[in-house]
Amino acid sequence: MFAMQYSHRLPADYDMQRIRERAAQRGPLWDATEGLAFKAFVSRTRGRDGATDNLYASVYLWLDPASAAAFVMDERFQAVIDSFGRPRVETWLPLDARSGKQQQAVSLYREEILIEPAADLIAVRAAEIERNRHVARRPDTVAVWTALDPEAWRLVRFTLSADAPDPARGSTVYEVLHLAKPGLGRLP
Repeated sequence: MFAMQYSHRLPADYDMQRIRERAAQRGPLWDATEGLAFKAFVSRTRGRDGATDNLYASVYLWLDPASAAAFVMDERFQAVIDSFGRPRVETWLPLDARSGKQQQAVSLYREEILIEPAADLIAVRAAEIERNRHVARRPDTVAVWTALDPEAWRLVRFTLSADAPDPARGSTVYEVLHLAKPGLGRLP
């Protein structure tokens, strides 16, 4: 597996309806993408759910890293560059990913945790697997995954939820505009 996200900061007065329309138009083009567990088209709107700026992002969990590489080098990613410029693409190594009971996501939560230098990495991974098992059983969960950023030695946790965004959960929260999920059923 392979995880990635890229984001586009937008002007404070940007009409976010344009982003919703873009996601509605482009989202279904991903619904049958080979090698993809899912792609979440997400946004943050200034003044809502703790957002201080407008942002449009794409969050991916790939089942096949070669499919991710092919995407970044093909016309679909060129369309992103043509529309918004070349983004910085964050990439991570998934440690664990699970599907939940829900199928339609409304919100996405992202949390980052630094791994202490003295941490037992085997225990850290085991704890994340157990945590994800617990989160996957919650009634609102569509999917949950934890990835490792080995450059910064941090965990990046994601949860797709069927519930409305709740900034009180203590994570960065995004509104899900479209969820393409061709390989979601392949996750445990």
